[in-house]
Amino acid sequence: MTDSAAYIQRLLEANPLREPLFRSAMQALQLPPGSQGLDVGCGIGLQSLLLAEAVGCEGRVTGVDIIPEFLALGENLAGQASLSERITFRLGDMNRLPFAENTFDWAWSADCIGYPAPAGELLPLLKELMRVIKPGGSVIILAWTSQQVLPGYPLLEAGLNATCSAYLPFLKGKSPELHFSRALQWFQEAGLEEVKAQTFVGDVQAPLGRAERTALTSLFEMLWAEPQPNGSSEAWSDYQRLCKPGSADFILDQPGYHGFFTYSMFRGRVPHRGTIIE
Repeated sequence: MTDSAAYIQRLLEANPLREPLFRSAMQALQLPPGSQGLDVGCGIGLQSLLLAEAVGCEGRVTGVDIIPEFLALGENLAGQASLSERITFRLGDMNRLPFAENTFDWAWSADCIGYPAPAGELLPLLKELMRVIKPGGSVIILAWTSQQVLPGYPLLEAGLNATCSAYLPFLKGKSPELHFSRALQWFQEAGLEEVKAQTFVGDVQAPLGRAERTALTSLFEMLWAEPQPNGSSEAWSDYQRLCKPGSADFILDQPGYHGFFTYSMFRGRVPHRGTIIE
């Protein structure tokens, strides 16, 4: 399986967990009906579909990504959902968006902008988003920020998180000022107004359906499946015992299973051009 195919599979597997939370976030945003929005780093378009539903029949969503395979699948999914006339997919780089100034009413980016951002890159990215958004429009970014999915094993989960492969980009050589949780400061420095933060919780509990079990198993693998040099052998053994299907102690088989994860959302309004901080 290619890297792109594996990533697509993980996105599809995770969608049953993430979709309800994203719907809650979009409901909180109250995107204007009939508005035109941009989904930056849209991937295979799963959130583009939800955004198109959120803005109604007269609204339009443009998804942009740098990977053609993702966009092709997004077009296919939009067709299956009878949303092809309301969603357009474009190949493009978020550092140089292929759109004119003042094109969109809002921009949304999930698990992309600022997650993670190499030193010095975030402010230009925000300003590039602001360039294509009309004055008074919104810039919205959100990302996965935490999870507790091993109920009864808080210390084990904390230890696994401290060394897991999925977190390494955020742990090695990362300045605290560039961590996603500092996004309010980024927004303010970019000159966005009415800056707000909000965290959304996704809960999952027994009895688990097949899709939920698949999504959680995929999550375990994404977070912890690769043993790290500084991880303990005991923690790795416990991970395999609790997180591998077929194990006698597979945690998803617990009749009282409950876990949760969080996404934090940051948003701000684009001011009139003359007030943007340069």
